[in-house]
Amino acid sequence: MTSPQDYQHLTDRGALFFVSHSGGKDSQAMYAYLSSLGIPDSQLVVVHANLGQVEWPHVIEHIEANIRHDLNVVRAGYDLLEMVERKFQSRPDVPSWPSPKYRPCTAGLKRGPIQKFIKGYLRDRGLQLGVNCMGIRAEESTSRAKRAVWTLNKDMSRAGRTVYDWLPIHDWPLQRVWDQIEAAGQQRFHAYDKGNERLSCVFCIMGCDGDLRNGARHNPELAEKYIALENRTGYTMFHKHSLAEKIAEPQTKQGELF
Repeated sequence: MTSPQDYQHLTDRGALFFVSHSGGKDSQAMYAYLSSLGIPDSQLVVVHANLGQVEWPHVIEHIEANIRHDLNVVRAGYDLLEMVERKFQSRPDVPSWPSPKYRPCTAGLKRGPIQKFIKGYLRDRGLQLGVNCMGIRAEESTSRAKRAVWTLNKDMSRAGRTVYDWLPIHDWPLQRVWDQIEAAGQQRFHAYDKGNERLSCVFCIMGCDGDLRNGARHNPELAEKYIALENRTGYTMFHKHSLAEKIAEPQTKQGELF
């Protein structure tokens, strides 16, 4: 461990470990890993931030099939499309969609509801020590590589409550993630078998073109809702590119073998 606040020390102090589970590969591997560490089942709490219509169908069923704990599902009072619509109505002069540098979707739809749940769960049980476990890996991006494995969450550590953020698989390469899922005797979410690299919203501003095309193939009606909202606001999801452009299938050049 890279901090004196390691999991064994906190386990012995009765901390609850809140496992944020999106249904994606990193969350799934993290849960399997945490379950193998000897943390009592009574101290593991699994929570999923449901994204509503913009989430891959059957994600919740997938999570429930691969955990032995109850799944706590939380949700903001709006989804991504509603957030974009509200932004456009209140500020039509500025871009309505999130961007890689400005992601109110992550804060409002995921982090906010999960943190509210953690605070309420501890309060309702008269507990004051928690660990917010997230499946963030350094390999994914430069910004994630700079994240500390252990940090004190100052927003949640108030009124006598102490909550740490822990990234248990921060240094894991991708292959170790797949190996952990396989070792646990589990199947990965079906979108990966169809070609996805990531799993978040079906159409994510951080998604690669392959993920976006795959999402459109399997969720065409949702793609139409996104495109219609782009047209209505006059702003596109991506810098200089619309979702329609992103999901357009590459054209095979004349004479090219495929």
